[in-house]
Amino acid sequence: MAVKLGIDQLEKYSSVFAGKNIGLLTNCTGINKDFESTIDLIHKNFNLVKLFAPEHGVRGNLQAGITLEGYDDERTKLPVISLYGANRRPSPENLADIDIFAFDIQDVGSRFYTYLFSMAYIMQACANSGKKVVVFDRPNPLNAKDVEGNILDLSCKSFIGLYPIPQRYGLTIGECAKLFNTEYNINCNLEVIPMEGYRRDMYFEETGANWVLPSPNIPTIDSCFAFNATCIFEGTNLSEGRGTTKPFNFVGAPWINGAHLEESLNGLGLPGVKFRAHYFTPLMYHPKDGKHQGSLCGGVELHILDRRAFKPIKTGVSMLYTVRDLYPEFEYLPPYREGGRPMMDYNTGNTYIREGKYTVDEVMEIYAKESMEFINIKSKYHLYE
Repeated sequence: MAVKLGIDQLEKYSSVFAGKNIGLLTNCTGINKDFESTIDLIHKNFNLVKLFAPEHGVRGNLQAGITLEGYDDERTKLPVISLYGANRRPSPENLADIDIFAFDIQDVGSRFYTYLFSMAYIMQACANSGKKVVVFDRPNPLNAKDVEGNILDLSCKSFIGLYPIPQRYGLTIGECAKLFNTEYNINCNLEVIPMEGYRRDMYFEETGANWVLPSPNIPTIDSCFAFNATCIFEGTNLSEGRGTTKPFNFVGAPWINGAHLEESLNGLGLPGVKFRAHYFTPLMYHPKDGKHQGSLCGGVELHILDRRAFKPIKTGVSMLYTVRDLYPEFEYLPPYREGGRPMMDYNTGNTYIREGKYTVDEVMEIYAKESMEFINIKSKYHLYE
């Protein structure tokens, strides 16, 4: 039997919304089992008064990093307030005419995905304004059991890492909301509308839910797994495959010999993955910033053969250190703005990866210890067995 998503339980929880003015943050992933939009469902059945847009826009039609200004939604004619422009949090004025702030977005299970912290900022703003937050829960596509990676060092805090959680945190987005609310003292009036029939060890396909790409560079469920491994290459002068047909599954640069890198990476014996030499030419994916656009890059494609064995964070760090050691052209990118940190620090949630302080094995020992610490914390917020 297919899992009932939080939004599939809307009728069951109708008393939560009846007679209330509702604001909603969602995007194209906000659909029920019949592909009906969360926007349309709430607009049709309750008093939806305004929409809020995360990165990529409320309909998911903008590339990564593109700031967004307010506009009116074509279909409902409701005002859309951007939370990925000058402001990341709704203002008290934005919240003045709503009673409930609803949230329904498919997450990808990785700390450096901005939707998670858009939710946190909403919760903070609503706590300050005395508004209720309702989160419609959805599956973690990587499963909600496995945890991997270091706990974020708060000196590396950013919009892709706001709280001290691991890179792969093993929670649903509703469970994350509960953990954020209590562990990090947000203390908003929070209600999570749970799923029905969900198990922690499920991968997304096992839920029977319909996959909608949550952003332009996460087209498939497999890309969620690759993203958790290779997104750290954003902080380097290698392409992480943006602007190709398989973003995050391709990694390379014009100065890399694909066959040589394939041999070196496969020689590591990393579990659940094989590397194949690949050549690709990134197209423009961002009007202001794109690595090696229009240039032929040598590199590898990740082929994830066994999800249960695959360790994305170990794989990503191993790939990074291998490229660093093989190619003198390798560089970490400088900070994007004055006073900021290099992107690598924000992605890894620490400085020691960029500084090269430890071997891969030593890094994995640190990561394993911190993952276990987080497992003990997160279990208090589990909604599912």
